[in-house]
Amino acid sequence: MYKVAILGATGSIGGNALDVIARHPERFRATVLTAHREVAALAELCVRHQPDLAVIADTSLEAELSRRLAAAGLRCEVASGHAALTAAAEGGLCDTVVAAIVGAAGLESTLAAARAGKRLLLANKESIVMAGPLLLEAVAVGGGVLIPVDSEHNAIFQCLPDQSRPDQSRPDQSRSGGRPDLRARGVRRLILTASGGPFRGRTRAELASITPEQACKHPNWVMGRKISVDSATLMNKGLEVIEAHHLFGAPVDAIEVLVHPQSLVHSLVEYLDGSVLAQLGNPDMRTAIAHALAWPERVDAGVTPLNLAACAPLAFEPPDLATFRCLALAYQALRAGGDAPAILNAANEIAVEAFLAGALPFLSIADVVEAVLAELPAQAVVDVQTLGERDRVAREAARRILRNAC
Repeated sequence: MYKVAILGATGSIGGNALDVIARHPERFRATVLTAHREVAALAELCVRHQPDLAVIADTSLEAELSRRLAAAGLRCEVASGHAALTAAAEGGLCDTVVAAIVGAAGLESTLAAARAGKRLLLANKESIVMAGPLLLEAVAVGGGVLIPVDSEHNAIFQCLPDQSRPDQSRPDQSRSGGRPDLRARGVRRLILTASGGPFRGRTRAELASITPEQACKHPNWVMGRKISVDSATLMNKGLEVIEAHHLFGAPVDAIEVLVHPQSLVHSLVEYLDGSVLAQLGNPDMRTAIAHALAWPERVDAGVTPLNLAACAPLAFEPPDLATFRCLALAYQALRAGGDAPAILNAANEIAVEAFLAGALPFLSIADVVEAVLAELPAQAVVDVQTLGERDRVAREAARRILRNAC
């Protein structure tokens, strides 16, 4: 039986993971649950799933969490703070970690799980965007397994050769120049699909007065507010391009984005012989989560079977990089190399935060990110401490740009 820690249990990924776990009590047990500030929701999940440890990142809420669990008669250890998150990720209460904390806040705990040799189910794309080489090194040193949970990367993982063999998922295996050699495995390119978000087909003029509520209304997926905005700007797809580069060792020019509004084809892998393999399924994150939890086996995810005969025709189109500039900026950062993706991510987090607060127009998110990238040229990724400082500097630059724009 796998003992699973869910970092970010109150989010959409956490909720879906718990649903899959609850369907297979003989295979999985949620032993550690964490949340940022959602103390009532975390307590409710603890009552339902009976973990051994509950961690609330906000230390001021630890007493309330303890009170709620005691009132429910639940015997569960309680901890708080970022150090407790890290300790939970690397500790002995779990052998599997679902890294689902949103944003850069999930980096330290994800790295800790990797260094500890955990079976790491990666949903926190910002960790690998910011610190791809460091994370892959940590997985190699720890001797664990890294399995992507993002639906697009999980689809690619399923479509690559030999993924039924455990040693093929480890970043230290089948490597050339520090990364997997895709061409040696017969792969020509990776094709990430994108729904296009809620504003597909609109012009820049039509996006001038977009509200946070409109941006968070995704046509196909139920997600948190930050990732919903990233999907609307196509920054989410840009981050996934960077993630694919690190996870699969694909050169930037071998990663393509294709808009697919139906969200049934989750990604494709094109081979040198002209074959293209695709992974299809209804837009339900439980498919990717169940695959990652049970890999290399398969389990029921509770997902409605795909009925292609009842589906609308599948459509594909290139992304509009002129209107949705964030995707182009992500490619730019990946080509710049070094810590440019971390700078991109930090600036985007601040800009999205300002947009959600009503302090920045939708189209200006890309402007802020572009300005920070121009101000802070890429530097080599040396260690987590240096990366953390560059992240801080990028956030300060973004806040200053926002203040000057007001």
